[in-house]
Order: sequence, then C-alpha cells, then structure tokens
Amino acid sequence: MDYKYFPQTEDDLQAMMEKVGVRTLDDLYAQIPDAIRFKGDYQLPSEMSEMEVRELFEKLGSQNKQLTCFAGYGVYDHYTPSVIPSLLQRSEFLTSYTPYQAEISQGTLHYIFEYQSMMAELTGMAISNASMYDGTTACAEAMMMTVAAGKKQNKVLVSAGLNPKTREVLDTYALHQGIELITIPLEDGITKLSALKSLLVPEPVEGLSTNDGVAGVIVQQPNVYGIVEDFTGFAEACHEQKALFVIDSVAADLAVLKTPGEWGADIAVGDGQSLGIPMQFGGPYVGYMCCTEKLIRKMPGRIVGMTKDNRDQRAFVLTLQAREQHIRRQKATSNICSNQSLMALFVTIYMSLMGKQGLKDAAQLSYAGAHYLCDELLKTGRFTLAYDQPFFNEFYVKYDGDADTLYQRFIEAGILGGVRYEDGFLFAVTEKRTKEEIDNLVKIAAL
Repeated sequence: MDYKYFPQTEDDLQAMMEKVGVRTLDDLYAQIPDAIRFKGDYQLPSEMSEMEVRELFEKLGSQNKQLTCFAGYGVYDHYTPSVIPSLLQRSEFLTSYTPYQAEISQGTLHYIFEYQSMMAELTGMAISNASMYDGTTACAEAMMMTVAAGKKQNKVLVSAGLNPKTREVLDTYALHQGIELITIPLEDGITKLSALKSLLVPEPVEGLSTNDGVAGVIVQQPNVYGIVEDFTGFAEACHEQKALFVIDSVAADLAVLKTPGEWGADIAVGDGQSLGIPMQFGGPYVGYMCCTEKLIRKMPGRIVGMTKDNRDQRAFVLTLQAREQHIRRQKATSNICSNQSLMALFVTIYMSLMGKQGLKDAAQLSYAGAHYLCDELLKTGRFTLAYDQPFFNEFYVKYDGDADTLYQRFIEAGILGGVRYEDGFLFAVTEKRTKEEIDNLVKIAAL
C-alpha cells in the first residue's frame, strides 16, 4: 500500500536534536516551567487497525442527521460535480503551497491566472487577485483599501442591508484601523440613493477636520433579505465625493444579475462558496476581490500574469506580490497565502465544467425554485413577504405563529427550514432542491 506520509524515525529525531544542540527531548523543553507541564495520561483509545478506525468513524458519522437544506444567509447548498474532489486530491494540487519559484510552479500559476480571468469576467471588473480567505474578510480588506486610497479620509458608509456576520468582521477590523463605520439605513428593505447622498455630503460642522471625509461606500447585492437592489446613481454619487464604491455579492448570482462593473463599482468582493464548494460546516471557503485597474497596487494578495520566456513560449509569473515577505511590513497589505491556491482551483474547475450557460442555468433554477416556494408559502395564509421588492433565490417572510416551534418541526422532519431571522424566516433555494422537497416543506409549514 502506498502511504503519503511517514513519521520521523528515532535516528531522524536524534539528528535533529544534535543539529540544535540538545541531547534529549527533555533538554529541548527545558525552558518550559515544570509547574505547567502536563504529567497525566492522554485520554486516547487503545490502538486500532486501519479497518477498525474506518468503522469507528463511519459509526460516528452515522450520528449526523442529514437535513434537506433551505437555509442560505451567505452559505448555499449548491451541487458539486464529482470530478472536482477527484482533481483536487491529486498530489500536485493537494500538497502545493504558494508559487514562489515561477520556473517550477507553471501549473499552479496557470490555474491561478485562469481563476483571475474568470472572476474578472464574472464581476465585470478589470483586475482580480489570487483569492482571499473568505467573503467576510474580503469585504473587510475592501474597506481598508478605500481608506488607503482615500488617504486622509477615514469614514466608510455601510448599508444596513449587509449581512450582519460581515458587518461584525468590518467592526473588528475598523476598531484596530482607526476607521469609523456609519450605517446607511434601509427604507422598505433597500438602500435608498437619497439616504446615501445625505451621508456622503453631511451638513457642515464647525471644526470638522480634513480626515473626516468618506473614503468608501459598501453595499450588498442581493442584500441580507435576498432583495435585488437598484444601484443606479450610486457610483456617480460616490465618485463626486471622491469615495470608492464597493459591492459585496454572492459569486454565483452574478451569472445572471447585473455585475458590479456594470454598476460602476470600484471594488467587487464576496464569497465564492456558491461556486460549487460544499457547505462543510463553515469552511474552507474562498473570498474573491476584483477592482479597477487604478487600484491594483492597493489590492492585497497576488496577481499572476502571462508572458513569454526566452524561447518565445507562454509562461506565467507573479506580476504583483504584495506580501510581508517581499516588502516592508509597514507598507504591506494583507497576508494572503496558501488559500489562494486550493480553493481558487476548486472554483476554477467548477466554472470550467459549468461554462457560462451552466452557471446561468443553475442560477435560473435557483431563482425559479425560490419564487415557487415563496408563492406556495403565501398561499397557506400563515406567511407574508416582509418587503414587496424583487428577490433572487432567497427571501424573507414573516410567520403568523410561533416561529421557533415551526423551525423545530422542520428539523424533526429532516428539513433545515431556512434561517430564523428577526421575527421570521430567511428561506433560500438552490438548483439542488426539487419540487417534491419544496412541497414537503410547505405542507409542514401549513400545519
């Protein structure tokens, strides 16, 4: 049998200890006070054969209750083509790290280049980096980019339609960066241009310092309620006040929705989990970030470019690498490293397999399923749509009854019945949900 990894031998350990100038492992840990050393026995089971270990984990796994998922709130149950995990587990992908040496990393650089090309096209933006940790931190990085580009401006306006999980991350980053976040209130579930303008150009205050201007504006599309917002005039209003316009979107939705580039955004961010990555208990996911060409040097992470070598053959190189290892720490952006690779490859394979039409078909199936579910829930007389606004594949309804009890009934029936939000439910539908599954949820909700 071919094993991927082997532990160090006694000779290996001894050679390493001699190298660092110690004789025993106790000498290696001599500086650790005896009072804080663990002296008991580890609570480990007795040894098992490989077959016994597999059986153990199968029994543990069988205790999980698989639920039919109608929840979203930033994480969506999309279909993953079976070929993707098979390709990802190839050793050259699974064990690869960051491509510091271009001459031996052409394969890695190539697929990162393809990832960037696809994300730039999907968002309608000029530049894409080599991925971020996840969607929430990508949005936080965009917030800091606006302030870095705005120089003496330290305020960022954030729509109340932004997912609260993302807003919490923004609050954490802003606290330690000296950034002031101001909320743009919603009106009838959407961000109004008039509200944005009133905050972009506030009433003059005596003694207002020059660093109190607005550096950026962050909105979400669709917003936390699943509503597809109209951002006509937003970019122009921002640019008139020299503020950058940021749109946070679910990646898969951009297959059919108007892109951030078409809205005139300066920065497009969001999570790429919807591009086939399983929900898998919250990660790992992949954040994307795209921007206009003039912001390229403010963007964290790396950018891979294509060129030709001295034999006139196509070659891929790291065009920009804004990392702490390469430039002065005080001038660095963010430490975006190995996650740029494996999960970026995941969504690259997904988009390659699906193609433009496949992405559109999956999005349209999700849209149709969500609207069918909404119509059927409204027919029960127990639900009302919170906002009379257009929505995509997620919507917010209020429930005439005990919402917590209904949520528990869903669970008992093997259904993850949306997300309990405020005084109602956020339901999401993807291309995986069948009519029978939707009808079953409605039947339980009507009881």
